[in-house]
Amino acid sequence: MTRAQLMGRLITLAARLVTGAQGHWEGAPPEALQRIYFANHQSHLDWILIWASLPEALRAQTRPIAAKDYWQSSRLKHWLTREVFNAIYVERDGAAAGGDALAPLVAALAAGDSLVIFPEGTRSLTGEVQRFRSGLFRLAQQFPQVQLIPAWIANVQRVMPKGEVLPVPVLCTVTYGAPLALREGEDKDAFAARARDAVLALRPAGA
Repeated sequence: MTRAQLMGRLITLAARLVTGAQGHWEGAPPEALQRIYFANHQSHLDWILIWASLPEALRAQTRPIAAKDYWQSSRLKHWLTREVFNAIYVERDGAAAGGDALAPLVAALAAGDSLVIFPEGTRSLTGEVQRFRSGLFRLAQQFPQVQLIPAWIANVQRVMPKGEVLPVPVLCTVTYGAPLALREGEDKDAFAARARDAVLALRPAGA
């Protein structure tokens, strides 16, 4: 077992000890199919929680999206995202960075990987799901064979409250819904609204 594999198991164990990292598969079973998991975004820990909630066989083929400026800001974070999670680095503002921000995601999907993405593009500071950007729509157009799985991440923002240095043990869940597909003739705004609604439909009552 490599250092990266050992660290991956330790991080998974730690995430499950602190948060429970429970995955609830309500609309689709955890199958080894190529998928794009898309979810609400409230914390830098979101994709770690999704990754930890997946069965080990699925983790090996699923790559999270990581904000380049944040996750490359230290040698440790860079090593973790590169070697342990096999993350895909993206610029938070693709237009400002120049080029096509989706290019690395397209390359990963073309290679057969699954992805974890957050269509809001940035974390919500209020807990409310923001308007979805067009990236998921463009990926659905280019890869119609890839399953689109909505997910709701609950309570992760409470794990590391503002001002805390250490994580606070809080039960977190990831609820996975039924696959979504781009409809014939559907435009990006209609699809983005429907995808957002699919995520919101998984939100637990009172959350």
